[in-house]
Amino acid sequence: MDKIQAFFQNFIEKTHRNPDTTYVDVYHFELTEYWANELLRLVLIGQKKATAASYNAFILEKEALPKVGELSIITDFYGNPHCVVETKAITIMPFKDFTFDIVKREGEDENLESWRQGHIKFFSAEGKMLGYDFNEDMLVVFEDFEVIYQI
Repeated sequence: MDKIQAFFQNFIEKTHRNPDTTYVDVYHFELTEYWANELLRLVLIGQKKATAASYNAFILEKEALPKVGELSIITDFYGNPHCVVETKAITIMPFKDFTFDIVKREGEDENLESWRQGHIKFFSAEGKMLGYDFNEDMLVVFEDFEVIYQI
């Protein structure tokens, strides 16, 4: 049994879940080791309760959009599992329409401008890797989540 399966089995046993419970995704945040681990830290201390992703990335990678109630496993940069989160809400809208009231749930920034700068940089880099161009009208999938288990 690999470390992800063992972690999830432990989650099922300790939370008395139905043994048929499944997760839909295993991931780490961001593209660099520093940010993947820092954002994980913010999740584990309860500061980060949401994440933003490019709608284009879901389409280009042929991945299903997240749905309310789904479970995911968040790892560190090296793929070591640290927590299980449950999706609580999904908002899809153009990048330009996001307000600080929404994005502050990501727990990363002190203001909207900082959030915008960081996400423009991320979406531009990701777009180069996946084959899309960032623009202000680009759809963003904003996912609110709750940590329901952590080690």
